Amino acid sequence: MTATSIARDRFGLGARAGEAMLADPRAALRDAAARFDPRPPAIAAVPGSGPMAAQFREYLAELRDTRAGDMGEGPMVMGKVAAQSLRKGLRKQYRDNYGAQVRARVTAALTGASPFAERLTHFWANHFAVSADKLQTIGLAGTLEFEAIRPNLFGTFGALLLAVETHPAMLLYLDQAQSIGPGSLVGMRAALRENAKRKVGLNENLAREILELHTLGVGGGYAQADVQELARAMTGWSVGGFVRRPVGIEAPDGAFVFQPNWHEPGPRTLLGKPYRQEGEAQARAMLADLAVHPATARHLAAKLARHFAADVPPPALVERLTAAHLRSGGDLSSLYAVLIDAPEIWATPASKFRTPWEWTIAALRGIGAQSAPDLRLVNALQELGQPVWRPGSPAGWDDTAASWAAPDALLRRVEVAQRFATAVGDRIDARALATQLLGPSLTPATASAIARADSNVQGLALLLVSPEYMRR
Repeated sequence: MTATSIARDRFGLGARAGEAMLADPRAALRDAAARFDPRPPAIAAVPGSGPMAAQFREYLAELRDTRAGDMGEGPMVMGKVAAQSLRKGLRKQYRDNYGAQVRARVTAALTGASPFAERLTHFWANHFAVSADKLQTIGLAGTLEFEAIRPNLFGTFGALLLAVETHPAMLLYLDQAQSIGPGSLVGMRAALRENAKRKVGLNENLAREILELHTLGVGGGYAQADVQELARAMTGWSVGGFVRRPVGIEAPDGAFVFQPNWHEPGPRTLLGKPYRQEGEAQARAMLADLAVHPATARHLAAKLARHFAADVPPPALVERLTAAHLRSGGDLSSLYAVLIDAPEIWATPASKFRTPWEWTIAALRGIGAQSAPDLRLVNALQELGQPVWRPGSPAGWDDTAASWAAPDALLRRVEVAQRFATAVGDRIDARALATQLLGPSLTPATASAIARADSNVQGLALLLVSPEYMRR
């Protein structure tokens, strides 16, 4: 691979036909922050978390009205039917919004002035994974990336962490929005009501994933007691417009809101350090310390090295990234600078196997697409095994070849490549495009296969599924 191809394929999202060689690939990557638009037109055009929350609040109000009319067997049956209809209508609205957000993400990846920054955006969105599988998060998963990650891409990890953990998508996905301390005012009142219709209590989901996935990592030195202490500190963190139980504090739809009457009072101890702050400030202080903890630095370093260099992270690169994190207080630009200067990334062959998302974007860039094509793209990513913002677990998608290189997965890529190539037709010569996109990486075997193809469409499809195009 040439330096230009490494910059475009490994750091970026794939080469485009007709692009000139980069005079200084490293300098082009260092200019990523200046060229990155955190809110490009395609993303600005889709609904944000506020409208999503407003839709959900209206749904809850209509649902309450429906249930209030349930009197007697006949009306109750009608009420259930009405409730199901309301839920179906909301789900359709959210699915439409989800599709629009996916297309906006694709368009940003295809047209953004800084493909390196777009790749970093996708990396952090997977690190802080939420899944659009729950009703509340179908239309919200994309807004986490658009509203919390993109604006904080070149700040500190602490700022990024706080923005993510206070975003409605994360709070709702991991059931934090209605976590109530047993010793809080609301918790103690609920304990006195023996026949309370809805149980209240502490939820540890978000606290556990913050420690295990977002910061320290598995083996990062925390215990179950630390999970519980962080969970207690975060009680009262909620979302305006999305919770069934009114929070008692006015907040814009979709905005983070702290409910003091839900907060578990008292000092906490996390990783051996006491936290005597009161209310919302307590968990914020914990997150600030976690963001610069040595275990967090090493956890993030290993993930970045794995993503950009090799499935087995080079130890020396991990050490340099860890040191940069600790030295800079978690400054993300300092970490990116280490990546750009890493000889391990520039010297190694194309060892990283493209995930379905990476391959799809690289293929679309290669054939010159400027926006999400009308090729059932959402369904195509589902077929390829990596639907956007739907990893199925807070751990996100795996980042190694073993997860994506199975024969059946490759067959699905062949089918999608055929659709992409058919849409292009004869507008782009497959043989010329192969030379432009792959350069010296184009093997004689692939060049011969493309040249001997029965049609230009078949040649394009062969290019997109060639071994060279599968890796970066």
